[in-house]
Amino acid sequence: MTTFRSIRYCEQDDVARLTLARPPLNIMTLDMMAEMNEALERAARRPGLKALVVEGEGKAFSAGVAVEDHAPPRLERMLELFHGIFRALRALECPTVAGVHGVALGGGAELATFCDVVIAGDDARIGQPEIKVGVFPPIAALHYPHRIGAARTLAFLLSGDVVSAAEALRLGLVDRVVEREALAAAVEAQVARFRGHSAVVLRLTKRAVRETLGVAFEPALRRLEALYRDELMATEDAGEGLRAFAEKRAPVWKDR
Repeated sequence: MTTFRSIRYCEQDDVARLTLARPPLNIMTLDMMAEMNEALERAARRPGLKALVVEGEGKAFSAGVAVEDHAPPRLERMLELFHGIFRALRALECPTVAGVHGVALGGGAELATFCDVVIAGDDARIGQPEIKVGVFPPIAALHYPHRIGAARTLAFLLSGDVVSAAEALRLGLVDRVVEREALAAAVEAQVARFRGHSAVVLRLTKRAVRETLGVAFEPALRRLEALYRDELMATEDAGEGLRAFAEKRAPVWKDR
């Protein structure tokens, strides 16, 4: 366990956990975002990780970035730190899982939905209300078209609406909705599924998707062929998985 003031971060075997710890609403300040960047840097130095879990303490996931940090003279530092979180998440090789309860608004919604797997409690409410205060959310404008499509992104950002967990699921902002009381168990079940796989194959699978997103078919396929042939098949775990299947036994991963 690493001691921070505004977050909790720990690594247990092959799973890292980042918990927003400024209840009740986990509003992200400059200091908190600096700590989040540091935690993600530590996670990036752990190639054996099979999952990073992002959660919020208290009654909400996060109500976003502190309003006072959006204006000069804090604006540049806010953008540097806040967008640094997403640069780090984008570069992180292991899968990321968000467990969302209560409100996830503004930067909180962006943080949750940027994770690879988003599991929400049925009490969750997700929204990008920035337009109502005269601004727009850069990360949402960049990321949401990939997650929910351009038309839905425009409709969502231009409305400023805050939607229920069920509506967020319909839109594609979250991947699964469970009863609030079952949220922690659902997150742990997802983590357990990742832990049953090879860490190196998890990383390469994530790279395969991320590195070819939006790339034309032929160059994307050539890149995937090279990744499969030169990197995946050079791992010990690819050979072990194929042998285990042929021998009708469970694979024993070495994570390399």
